[in-house]
Parts: sequence; structure tokens; C-alpha cells
Amino acid sequence: MSTLTDPPKESFRLSMLIYDTRYRSATIQVVAMIGFMILIGSIISNTVHNLTDLGKEPSFSFLSEPAGYDINQRLLDYDNQDSHMRASLIGLLNTLVVAVLGCITATILGVIIGVLRLSSNWLVARLMTIYVEMFRNVPVLLWIVFIMAILIETLPAPRAFRGDTPEATMSVFDSVAVTNRGVYVPEPLFHNSLGNIHVFGDSALRFDVSLDLMAFLIVLGGSLYASMRIRKWADALQESTGRRPTIWHIRAAVVIVPSALLMLVLGFHLGYPELKGFNFSGGTHLRNSLIALWLALSLYTAAFIAEIVRSGILAISKGQTEAAAALGLRPKRIMNLVVLPQALRVIIPPLISNYLNLTKNSSLAIAVGYMDLTGTLMGITMNQTGRELETVLLGMLVYLTISLLISSAMNWYNNRVKLVER
Repeated sequence: MSTLTDPPKESFRLSMLIYDTRYRSATIQVVAMIGFMILIGSIISNTVHNLTDLGKEPSFSFLSEPAGYDINQRLLDYDNQDSHMRASLIGLLNTLVVAVLGCITATILGVIIGVLRLSSNWLVARLMTIYVEMFRNVPVLLWIVFIMAILIETLPAPRAFRGDTPEATMSVFDSVAVTNRGVYVPEPLFHNSLGNIHVFGDSALRFDVSLDLMAFLIVLGGSLYASMRIRKWADALQESTGRRPTIWHIRAAVVIVPSALLMLVLGFHLGYPELKGFNFSGGTHLRNSLIALWLALSLYTAAFIAEIVRSGILAISKGQTEAAAALGLRPKRIMNLVVLPQALRVIIPPLISNYLNLTKNSSLAIAVGYMDLTGTLMGITMNQTGRELETVLLGMLVYLTISLLISSAMNWYNNRVKLVER
């Protein structure tokens, strides 16, 4: 009778890191990583040494120094005696404003144009094709400058609104002034304002929180939550009885009425722009640089999004459309309820790249004088302080952070809408 015994285990030897396939790949990766870290460390060490020899030791203390320049378009209070950090914060907010407005506008236009490119109407489909080819094949910088030139050269000057028989008049019930210096729109005001809360004292991050806005957002959020609960109740009722109650008017009332009552209690009214002297005062001033950058980035990116939407719709089987039509759904309802929800799974991944490109392309704002992060931190601040390395590194870090946040948010949404295998 023979007995089987396990072969003795081979002891580990250093040579196995190279000759044993179980360890070789890990060894190569570790060696490559060590070499890469040594290279990066050498570059950093040489850079610091060279800057020290030039009397420019790496330091970020310049951020606390007075900026000494003005910023024309801003969301927060700012004075030219504020620090460079404060100026950079204002520039960052301006970048985020353009990015958010551009992404929203480009998405709306891109979806509409992408759907119209598939229209059975020959003229509409060809016009949308011309739009796509025209905008996506011309550099976005040229569109920014071109739109800026149109706004400056074609719109009337403020003096054209003066006199008994003015050359130009205000639009939208005399509440909006469109001039070659920008657009002046009414601003929201309150007779019974709740006031503001001053946050972060006198630091560079200081800002005022409007209690009126906070109250409005709280009421609106509660109203939207109540509207969502009503919709879920209707869905449950339809699931159990097959009957769908009419709830759109109830949901609209739940959202609109509380907010309207709050505005009434706070004494909401609009502050209209008025022509005083050589320019308009009052209201909210949207400068031509902001409008030109916003429109150019939106129209340019919309051309790419339109192609993404078109390809996403074509990726859906025609059987889905035919089945929905056989159930009696109209073409518009088929597109909204059947085709687009499925196409989103194809559309979202490339859409992320276009959002990132739009955000990074906003750095071209310096061409029209819009003071974004590039114009403040990596523009005037860099020129005044001579801190090229520090300002560029900070700018790169900020853009990287914004891009990663956008990617994370869109990837999360993509995971929510993707198909789940059973």
C-alpha cells in the first residue's frame, strides 16, 4: 500500500522575482514606479535649486499680498486692495459661471439639433447639418472673437437710448437694455428682506449669504419633494389599479404657490436699469465678454453634442420605435418616453468629454477680457508677482479638480441609467 504525500513547498528566493512568472510582472512595475519617482524627484529638486539661485524660492506668500487690479464681472464683493487669493477666487467663480451656463445651454441646443438632424423634413435636416459642420470645423477662439465683434459693432451705445426720440429703446416692457457695453436686466429686490449673514469674517474667502435666497431655496426644495411624493403616489395607484390620476395641476400648485407666497411676504420686486449720465445704472449688468464667451462655447459644443445625440438615437433598434407606434404612441411621445431614455446610455460617456472640453476652453476668456481664473491667477497675478511656477501649478490643480468633479458626477449618473443585467 502506497501513501501519497504533498511535494515539499519551494522556498522563496530573490531570483524568483525575475525568473518566476508569478512575481516578474510585479517586480517590473515596482522598479518602473521607483524609477519614475526618482525622475520626478530629480526634476523637482533641480527646479527648486534653480529658482533658489535666481532668488525666487518657491513660496505662496504672494497670495496674501494686495492684488492692485479691478475685476469687471464678479459675483462677490471685491476691491483692488483685496489679496491675490481673493482675486483668484473671483476668477474661479467666473470660470464656474461660464462652465455651468455653457454646459446647460449646449446640452439643450445639442439635444434639439441632434433630434432635428433625424427629421423627415429635408430642409430642417439639412439646415441642422450645416449648423453642425459650420460650428465644429471652425476653432472656438474665432467664434468667441467673432461674436464679441458682433456685440460691440452692431448693438447701440447707451447714448442711443437718450432723448425724446431715441434711436434705441429698451425691450421686454422697458426692463432690459441691450447695448454694446452689455445687457442690463432687472435684479431681484425685497422690501422686507431678511438680511445677510457674513461668513469667514474678513478673510479672502469671505462672502455674504442671503437669508432671502436661503428661505426661497428651502421652500422650493420642500415643494419639489412634496411634488415628487405626489408623483410616486400616482405611480403606485396606477400600478395597483391601472388608472393614472391627473396630477399635473396639483404638482404645479404645490411647487408654485408656496414660493409665490414667500415672495409676497418678503415684498419681492424688481430693480430696473435706468440711464443715468453716460451709462445705465441699477439692475444686473451682463458684460459683452461674458455673453460672447457663453454663446460661443455653447454653440460650439452643441454641434458636438448634436452628433452624439444623433448617434445615440440611431443606436436604438427601430423595433423599439415600431413597437411603441403599434401601441398608439405619437412620434413625440415615442422620442421622449422610449428612444431618448435608452439612448442616454450611449450618449452619457462621450458627453462627459464635451463638458470637460467646454470647461477647459473657458480659459480662452482672456481673448475678450473676461476675468476668469486664467485671466486673474495665471494672468495679472502672475505678471505682477513673477511667480510663474506657483500660479501655473495652482491653476492646473484647480482645473484638474473641476474636471474630476464633473467626471465623478457624470459617471455616477451614467451608473444610474445603465442597464442592469439579471
